[in-house]
Amino acid sequence: MAIGLAVVLIRYVYDVLHHGTNTYQRLRVNLGRVILLGLEILIVGDIIRSIIVDTSVQSVLVLGLIVIIRTVLSFALEVEISGSWPWQQRRTTQDRPDAA
Repeated sequence: MAIGLAVVLIRYVYDVLHHGTNTYQRLRVNLGRVILLGLEILIVGDIIRSIIVDTSVQSVLVLGLIVIIRTVLSFALEVEISGSWPWQQRRTTQDRPDAA
């Protein structure tokens, strides 16, 4: 995640110096994507750790709670990035019946 943050910030500085428009929105989207990827990697790591290291009922319950919390965070970040729920398609002005 630290490498992704560094790449996103370097790209942001480059965009500010060369383009100057809509750079903050791109920074938010790219940073959100880095965080989402990090959350997915952490979930996989927790699953592997609970399977290999400690296979008790308590560890499975803790893993389930961690996965639920991280999934909710992932959905919240997705809504923040795209502006809609993951299962909703973004409607363009052509798709809306009142856009004629």
